[in-house]
Amino acid sequence: MTAPTAAAGSRPPLVLRNRTFAAVWLGQVFTQAAVRMFQVGISWWLVSDAASGAGGFAAGLFMAVSTLPAVVLAPLVAHAIARFAHRSLLRTAAGGAGAAAAALAVWAGASDLPVAAAYAAALALATCQAFFDPCLTTSVPELVDDEDIEAATGFELSTQSLASLGGALLGALVVDAAGVAGLAAGCAAAYATAALLITAARFRTAAPAPGPAPDAADAGAAEAADDAADDAGQAVAQPPAPRRNLRRILGSLPYVRGILLCFTAANLFTTAVFVVMPLYTASVLHGDGATVALLEASLGAGTLVGSFTGARVPGRPAVVGTACLGTMAAALAVPGLIAARPVIAGALLVTGWCVGVIGVRFVALFQRLVPAADKPAFFAVMQAVLGATFPVASLLFGFLGDHLCAQTLCLVQAAGLVPAALALALLPGHADPAAGPGSGAAGQDCGHVPAAGAPSGPAPAPTAAGGPR
Repeated sequence: MTAPTAAAGSRPPLVLRNRTFAAVWLGQVFTQAAVRMFQVGISWWLVSDAASGAGGFAAGLFMAVSTLPAVVLAPLVAHAIARFAHRSLLRTAAGGAGAAAAALAVWAGASDLPVAAAYAAALALATCQAFFDPCLTTSVPELVDDEDIEAATGFELSTQSLASLGGALLGALVVDAAGVAGLAAGCAAAYATAALLITAARFRTAAPAPGPAPDAADAGAAEAADDAADDAGQAVAQPPAPRRNLRRILGSLPYVRGILLCFTAANLFTTAVFVVMPLYTASVLHGDGATVALLEASLGAGTLVGSFTGARVPGRPAVVGTACLGTMAAALAVPGLIAARPVIAGALLVTGWCVGVIGVRFVALFQRLVPAADKPAFFAVMQAVLGATFPVASLLFGFLGDHLCAQTLCLVQAAGLVPAALALALLPGHADPAAGPGSGAAGQDCGHVPAAGAPSGPAPAPTAAGGPR
């Protein structure tokens, strides 16, 4: 009687058992690492070289441009994900980003690169990534069996932290060593590799509607037609499902709506770290790209550890989220008081851990509370809602960075997180949302909860876990 259990426990990791998932997962690693490497590298280039007279505002404007597509294009993204074959959409997004990065590499290698060209490239990469990330989220049931969805979700969540860590570590170093041309060429190679991996993957088609079973010839013809349509990038008919707009979705999920508002306010201050860190390195630490890489790697490493350990942190999500936001406020205040590299790296490590824990706990909560039919629209718009503050934060802290000391900006960040933590702690209607579907207030708040076997995938973390994408 124990043999099946032992066999199940000895199964190899999902990426070794499922080649299709492994290919798409590696594609995600390459795309997210590339976009993060590009953002960190260009931000450091703007602060240290291209726009030294007003580096803060230039870097802030760049990071704002990097976030706008995910916010502005959210309705279009949701429509495209619902209509087109997911493999074709993922492949097109990765290929388009690779082409944009390759064009920038050629331009930067042939002549001096104007700042406007870097902004345009950032806009193009961010547009492609705005389609790629939520599409990948909804593709998990097409890649793995039902019993492997949890494992796939774990890989997807950890990948965001892993890719962000690698990309952030390399960004400033590559710019110092090879310039913008080398940075763009590396990004182009990563995107091209991702497109090839996704092209080689075999996605499953949607489950057919109930009806008479087709004979073997009809089934083969239907499968061949689906493959041909997918390879040509044509729309593949999806089974009809009731869909609601965002207002109706959040209207039936008041607790989820409150969480999103709290984390949207928190993101106004947490996401500013990606503008403040290069300014802090240049003006306070007087460091180079290696220092930026150290700070970015500390934040990314903490996020990665938090992603793996977040599920083990006891307590209800609201309690854990409040404690993590408070801890982040204290950690972000440290650089404002102590200007020492090891201390700052440790503070960012703690900040990243809190971000990782929050992402794991609340992604799991949203997967449980949001009905399956609403998930494509919810996840696409959720990324837009949480990212809507990023352009504001980037421009605001970039502007302030040209007039205030970077240490003061750190204290402003810390102070801004305190009201968000208090609002989350006082959020009504969260008797025990972690208890599971249909229990207590969670079941009342969500209206109805997806069944245990409902398809689900990872959602964007409700904080700046991996930086803007």
